[in-house]
Amino acid sequence: MKLSPQDLEKAVAVTLGHYNQHAEEFRRGTCDHDVSQNIEALLGAIEAAPPFKILDFGCGPGRDLKVFAERGHHAIGLDGAEHFAVMARAYSGCEVWHQDFLQLSLPQSHFDGVFANASLFHVPSQELPRVLKQLHATLKPGGILFSSNPRGQNQEGWIAGRYGAYHDLDAWRTYMTVAGFTERGHYYRPDGAPREQQPWLASLWRKDPA
Repeated sequence: MKLSPQDLEKAVAVTLGHYNQHAEEFRRGTCDHDVSQNIEALLGAIEAAPPFKILDFGCGPGRDLKVFAERGHHAIGLDGAEHFAVMARAYSGCEVWHQDFLQLSLPQSHFDGVFANASLFHVPSQELPRVLKQLHATLKPGGILFSSNPRGQNQEGWIAGRYGAYHDLDAWRTYMTVAGFTERGHYYRPDGAPREQQPWLASLWRKDPA
């Protein structure tokens, strides 16, 4: 069922309200998560010469943003939760844009890579094609988008106070290719676990030169 404008506003407001309310709890609970496999996947797929311009899309408190900066890249964070944006600026020392995922204002052909780790699943499915096209547009030709989302059977709705959409690989491929991306690979996480114990779908996508 298509969400009404009021339902979309609620999905954004309640989800961001949840993260703002639990920002410090979220920071403590995720600060030690090892996503080095995802960071290496993005950096290894970018074909430009380093240092790279990287957008950490949904940067949260800034854990991964700081890693990109410490490795010498020009990293910018983006998050819709105001408390996360403040925390990420303080923790990483990087520029952080406070932007709602459904109200993006991004520069054209600017970034070598977009790191969307556990963020795009919060975009309602009906808005996802538009958001992906905006991310495609902000990448330089040849740029790479990395995404990691909790996978599912293409259901969406409210879970634990947040709105989420849970796609399988075939559906995610369709969204990404329609937005203009070419797949560079995918894998499931955590690495080495049986598939039924790998709830995360990670994938790499290239913006081909015109």
